[in-house]
Amino acid sequence: MRARQWMGIAWPAFLLAAVLEMLVFAMVDPSDLHWRGGRPVEASRQAVYTMAFFVFWAVTAASSALTLWLISKPGVISCSSAD
Repeated sequence: MRARQWMGIAWPAFLLAAVLEMLVFAMVDPSDLHWRGGRPVEASRQAVYTMAFFVFWAVTAASSALTLWLISKPGVISCSSAD
């Protein structure tokens, strides 16, 4: 059951991260990105795309996990390893 819950979180988050990636980088060129101090990002375009995808995936997965946690009944989802 736990694997189904994690896949229910990970798969939609993966799909949404892909959509976010397309939307963001349709408008933003990775070579135009700068750090807060004004220095340009020295990573390659592919590295920026990859890092952004994993950040989008982590944020959307956290959102899905939080939603699942908030709507679950007490005791249904637990953090113990006995599940």
